[in-house]
Amino acid sequence: MLETKIHNLTLKNPVMTASGTFGYGEEFSDFVDLSRLGGIVVKGTTGERRQGNAYPRMAETPAGMLNAVGLQNVGVETFCQDVYPRIKELDTNIIVNVSGSSIEEYSKVASMIDALDRIPAIELNISCPNVKKGGMGFGTRPEMAAQVVGEVRKVYHKTLIVKLTPNVTNVVEIAQAVEDAGADSVSLINTLLGMAIDVERQRPYLSTITGGLSGPCVKPIAVRMVWQVAHAVKIPVIGLGGIVTAADALEFLMAGAKAVEVGTANFLDPAVTMKIVDGLEDYCNRHGIKDINDIIGII
Repeated sequence: MLETKIHNLTLKNPVMTASGTFGYGEEFSDFVDLSRLGGIVVKGTTGERRQGNAYPRMAETPAGMLNAVGLQNVGVETFCQDVYPRIKELDTNIIVNVSGSSIEEYSKVASMIDALDRIPAIELNISCPNVKKGGMGFGTRPEMAAQVVGEVRKVYHKTLIVKLTPNVTNVVEIAQAVEDAGADSVSLINTLLGMAIDVERQRPYLSTITGGLSGPCVKPIAVRMVWQVAHAVKIPVIGLGGIVTAADALEFLMAGAKAVEVGTANFLDPAVTMKIVDGLEDYCNRHGIKDINDIIGII
């Protein structure tokens, strides 16, 4: 009923977790039956260990949150040696979010992940607004986005998902550029660039001044962009941005997404993904839908 596909990747259901909000999956095993997820996108992985940005680097906003964590992670070598052996037997699709500050770093990380048998896909993060070099810089210009995807495509041979930034005038041209360069799928949206000020202390809440805005407040923008991109590319689209309920997920699916990622909501309710899967099953039963793919892109 809920099975769907992203290129060569078969998902038990369309519900995945968004990078940076679910650790490596194992951290949530007490709250979630990980085998019921369509997939887990693990936290951003870079060529070297990163400490991330200085604190404070998270701030609550109305109907959302700002973050400027800055891709803190153990680095690709430690991931391959220490983390991968712990998570490779999880009964779901494990997808590694690959980040970098240069095209060479993206290619290095992708090549090392390519060698891991139980990792069927990567999500290439060319859209992070929280790092000083690389990140969003690669994702805001079609030619740069195409260049990094093209170089990674030379060394990565499994399903290549490219994560797009909403911080552009025309997201469609970026999506088309990465499709032409060899992407198998696109995911969107990453966080919107935002800022909040503590008026009593008369300073920004974040050490970096600006950060990435996520949560329910961004959902209408995300749904609109997913709808635009899904009508402009032939490759599968993965939707994310403010999903808290099954109804939220259904909006993205009806707009054209083949799957969704749940992010900020995991911080509020560690079991939210299970509730969304249950909600999708209930919706299909109530509406006599035997295949979730029948409603994908109906808008």
